[in-house]
Amino acid sequence: MTRFGYTLMTEQSGPRQLVGYAVDAERAGFDFEVMSDHYSPWLASQGHSPYAWAVLGAVAHATERVDLATYVTCPTMRYHPVVVAQKAATVQLLSEGRFTLGLGAGENLNEHVVGERWPAVDERHDMLEEAVLLIRELLTGDLITWQGDHFRADSARVWDAPEGGVPIGIAVSGPKSLERFAPLGDHLITTSPEAALVDGWRERTSQPEPRSIGQVPICWAPDADEAVALAHEEFRWFGGAWHVNSDLPTPAGFTQATQYVRPEDVAGSIACGPDLDALAESVRPFVDAGFTDIAIVQVGDRHQQRFLDEVAEPLLERLRALG
Repeated sequence: MTRFGYTLMTEQSGPRQLVGYAVDAERAGFDFEVMSDHYSPWLASQGHSPYAWAVLGAVAHATERVDLATYVTCPTMRYHPVVVAQKAATVQLLSEGRFTLGLGAGENLNEHVVGERWPAVDERHDMLEEAVLLIRELLTGDLITWQGDHFRADSARVWDAPEGGVPIGIAVSGPKSLERFAPLGDHLITTSPEAALVDGWRERTSQPEPRSIGQVPICWAPDADEAVALAHEEFRWFGGAWHVNSDLPTPAGFTQATQYVRPEDVAGSIACGPDLDALAESVRPFVDAGFTDIAIVQVGDRHQQRFLDEVAEPLLERLRALG
């Protein structure tokens, strides 16, 4: 059966609000929760970007049942892999085994802030591969000294290492990254509803029961025109090609790149409005592609609480009818 999750979108809500939403999403019946890990919002109109790992610790303590995951963390520039391993181990212990470490090659938007150059995609994938291997080693709890092509670790040890480690999901976008990272990861993370990615991951990973985790934005509002306007204001970046989204360095850059995107363009790619059947139907491509886990993004903070209080439960009924 397909599991449906809720996205804790750090780009559009403050830290205390996110913890409250996490508790309410669990109460509403979502099966899992994923959290973005950004230094900056995509657009200044979103207005937020708290430190995801502090919020995750609070969420792990405040919730009891839902699985948790990063969607996703880049372990190569802003964070050294040894720090990511320590953070992941800690959240796994706080959540009592409910955490999955989602990793990806990152975006210039979040990584350039440390003042280093932004590598080309092939180099970023080299760095991600080495980071995954180093994180795996550290999550054993063993003392590690590492001299790699991109990272060094000197007598590093995760002292509070959870028994069994931490499952790792890796974000891929196509056949090339799938071929490279499926043997290294446990679970697939992708935003494309492609059955070939799901099937290809299952064939290549050593994980006997891999999850395939997708994400779908929707914009519920009591009025359809308001929903379209809100999605355009805060999510018009969503329709950009991934090579654009990964390379632009600032919210101002995304504002410029999306200045000619029209509200109707956004409405063509994101289901907007009060019709729950239509919102649920927009998730069908991921269900049909065989995804085991699908996280919903409710766009914007404006109606987030009302969405959780009034909409989430009947929407989940419709989603589960699909899956």
